[in-house]
Amino acid sequence: MTENNKTIPMWQVLLCGAAIVTLSMGVRHGFGLWLQPITQAQNWSRENFAMAIAIQNLTWGVAGIFSGMLADRFGAFRVIVACAVLYALGLVGMGYSDTPALFTATAGVVIGIAQAGTTYAVIYGVIGRNVSAEKRSWAMGVAAAAGSFGQFLMVPTEGFLISTLGWQQALVWLGLATLLIIPLAYGLREPGFAGGAKPQRDQSIVHALREAFGYRSFQLLMAGYFVCGFQVVFIGVHMPSYLKDHGLSPEVASIALALIGLFNVFGTYIAGSLGQRLAKRKILAFIYLSRAVAISVFLIVPLTPWSVYIFSSVMGLLWLSTVPPTNAVVAQIFGVAHLSMLGGFVFFSHQIGSFMGVWLGGYLYDKTGSYDVVWYIAIALGVFAALVNLPVRENAIARGHAPVAA
Repeated sequence: MTENNKTIPMWQVLLCGAAIVTLSMGVRHGFGLWLQPITQAQNWSRENFAMAIAIQNLTWGVAGIFSGMLADRFGAFRVIVACAVLYALGLVGMGYSDTPALFTATAGVVIGIAQAGTTYAVIYGVIGRNVSAEKRSWAMGVAAAAGSFGQFLMVPTEGFLISTLGWQQALVWLGLATLLIIPLAYGLREPGFAGGAKPQRDQSIVHALREAFGYRSFQLLMAGYFVCGFQVVFIGVHMPSYLKDHGLSPEVASIALALIGLFNVFGTYIAGSLGQRLAKRKILAFIYLSRAVAISVFLIVPLTPWSVYIFSSVMGLLWLSTVPPTNAVVAQIFGVAHLSMLGGFVFFSHQIGSFMGVWLGGYLYDKTGSYDVVWYIAIALGVFAALVNLPVRENAIARGHAPVAA
């Protein structure tokens, strides 16, 4: 909680936080639509594009740790504004990069840093500090659902921009759109950070990190989140090309990604709401196991537009529904004083998985001419993640003093 027990009204936190996540996550969910236009126009391999997006995910994870630290110490507002500017610059740079190295620098590094300060870790820190524990998981579900709605809204919009303006100008317009994050950030200026004030902490950063990384349940949550990143980013980036390789039109891919976003609205909200009543570790285990089953069925049945739409709808329910229970467990165990930072470390594991999923997809495709092996890896990892989440202990960690609570 912020200094002097002053908080932002919950409706304001949710409205501004959800709108920021809608824009930030909505834009990045459509990057797979640029794979073929860019690689064909620039005469690059799919691995060139995949490596840049893989670096983006890894950079996002690394930068998320530090953006979380800064947001916990100085407030989220400054971090969000700075990263919104970087997002716009990165998208424009992505459109005018003429070498794989420059493309990796803009689409990979710059946008990765920008996403770290405009997505879940920072926004969830604000929610944790300003929403009571009784409503926290639900509120995180609302924010995650907003990011999902962003995918439903933005992916078809991005497809439309590419088809009407061309892929370069589409990126310029998206860059301008991300600047709308700046006025929204004003709604997340926390009273306890006003004038550079720093809230009192019962733990130092070093002590908080030592405690978290020495705690078995934190390690298990990180392992599960690695799998989440591997699965969703591989599917999000490579499925459009996978479908085109099998003779389906680009419109099928756009609809599929939009359906994932639409059903993810419901999935994340339901997961966040259930997290207030059910054991979060069981929710997570169910989600990961269900993903493995859904992918298996998708590969077995004949590939048609309707099988793609059904698969996308099911995966949408499971897509980012891991986010609210995972972050709520972290807050429940360790308190909210360092929530953005600890959430950043958990998300870093997610992004290592994202790096592996998107890069391995491109690498193995170029080597074998098929995505089959990566699909099988995604199934095995889903079973693994379900098993490692079951032993997670959700009770507040025992300390010499009570954990900092909202």
